[in-house]
Amino acid sequence: MALRVGIQMDPIGEIDISGDTSFALALEAQRRGHELFYYEPDRLAMRDGQVSAAIQPLQVADALGAHFELGAASITDLRDLDVILMRQDPPFDMHYISATHMLERVHPDTLVVNDPAAVRNAPEKIFPVRFAGLLPDTLITRDRAALDAFRAEFGDIILKPVFGNGGAGIFRIGPDDENFGALVDMFVQTDREPIIAQRYLPEVRAGDKRVILVEGEAVGALNRVPAAGDARANVHVGGTPEAAGLTDRDLEIAHEIGPVLRDMGIVFAGIDIIGAHLTEINVTSPTCIREIKAFGGPDIAVMIWDAIEARLAR
Repeated sequence: MALRVGIQMDPIGEIDISGDTSFALALEAQRRGHELFYYEPDRLAMRDGQVSAAIQPLQVADALGAHFELGAASITDLRDLDVILMRQDPPFDMHYISATHMLERVHPDTLVVNDPAAVRNAPEKIFPVRFAGLLPDTLITRDRAALDAFRAEFGDIILKPVFGNGGAGIFRIGPDDENFGALVDMFVQTDREPIIAQRYLPEVRAGDKRVILVEGEAVGALNRVPAAGDARANVHVGGTPEAAGLTDRDLEIAHEIGPVLRDMGIVFAGIDIIGAHLTEINVTSPTCIREIKAFGGPDIAVMIWDAIEARLAR
C-alpha cells in the first residue's frame, strides 16, 4: 500500500545529496511508491490542539543539481499523513523541543520516526549515562570545583557543550594546557547549560565509529578518523570516513542499548563508539547511511523503511 509520507527537514535545496540521510530515505520511499511531502519545521502550526503544516508534494532524483521538485504548498492536518520523518538537524534547542511537542499531538495516529517524546527525552550526550558502564569517565556540571577535581584526576580531558552538535565547541585539554579556566568561563558565560567533561580516549586517533541501529539491531558502521592535530572526527570538520565492520564489542554495546531504544519508539539511531566505549547516542537526525552504502555496506534506507512498514502493519 502506498503511504503518504511527510519529511520535516532543513532546506532541501541546500543539502549535499552524496551524504544526506534524509535524501536517501526519500529516495527509498519514492522507489516503493510512497507519496512524498516536504516541509520545514517553521511551517508547523498548532491551533486548538490540531497540528498542521504547509506541505509541498516532493519528487526526488539522485542527480546533482537537479535532486528535487516541489509542488504547491497546501495547509494539511498532519493526521492525514501516514508517516512523518522528523529529520531536521540539531542544535537540540527549545525550537527543536517545541517541534517534538507539536508532533507528539499526532503520534502515533501518524507514525512519527523517531517518536517525538522519545527524542525529547533522550538528549544525545546525556541519555548515554543511563548506560554508565559503557561510557568513559564522564562529568556533567557547571560547578567549577567539580570540573577542577575531574581534571586533576584524569589530566587529559575533553570539554564539550551538553547540547552541541557536529563537533562544535569540543576541546581537548591536556594536563599542562593553560586554556582550561578560560574555556570553562566561556562555557558558563555563554550558555546556561552544564558542561560535559570526559576522560580523553587516545583510541580516537584510530577513529570514532558510527554504528547504525535499526529497531535496536546494529546493521552497519562507518569509521571517522580525525585529521592530524584535531581531536574531532566529524567528517565536515576534517575527519576522514572509511569502511568499518562491526566488532564483538560494538555488538555488545548495541545489544545493551538496542532493546531500550526500540521500546522507546526509536526506529533509527546512530551510536558513536571510540575504542571500547560508547560516547553518544544520536536519535534526532542520525546520519551516515549513504556513506556506509558507498563503502560497500548495506543499504540501510531499505532496512529503515522495512521497519517503518512493519510498525504500521502492527
